[in-house]
Amino acid sequence: MSIATDVTNAIVAQLKQQTFSQPFEPVMFVLPSFEPSELQTLRVSIVPRTLEIEPITRNSSKYTVGVDVGIQRRINETPEETVASLGSLVDEIAEYLRATPLKQFPAAQWNNASIDPLYVPEHLQQKRIFTSILNVKYVLFD
Repeated sequence: MSIATDVTNAIVAQLKQQTFSQPFEPVMFVLPSFEPSELQTLRVSIVPRTLEIEPITRNSSKYTVGVDVGIQRRINETPEETVASLGSLVDEIAEYLRATPLKQFPAAQWNNASIDPLYVPEHLQQKRIFTSILNVKYVLFD
């Protein structure tokens, strides 16, 4: 699992180097779980999620590392305003990671990204919390 952790730490370091439209401190978590009171400020949780290993030859493999980037904040404005502003931030992070190589782990190349869910309606309705998960995948070969 060290490859997944290395890629995750490289993503955290990369996000710390960039200024985004809304300030946040990216942090790697194994089990991100927050009380609503802890989400008064924007939280960006970076979590190693998957590691796929495919043989290329008898002596080499392709590694695909999936990392979740969770974006959460308790909302005060309307859900529509929140989805628009924080949804834009999710897009901004996704585009930045797509376009920027990981300086701490240059062997890992961005492969693809998905946002699933775009936001969690139940969190907005029941807890007044915006939650979105950006899943990014990086590949590397040995």
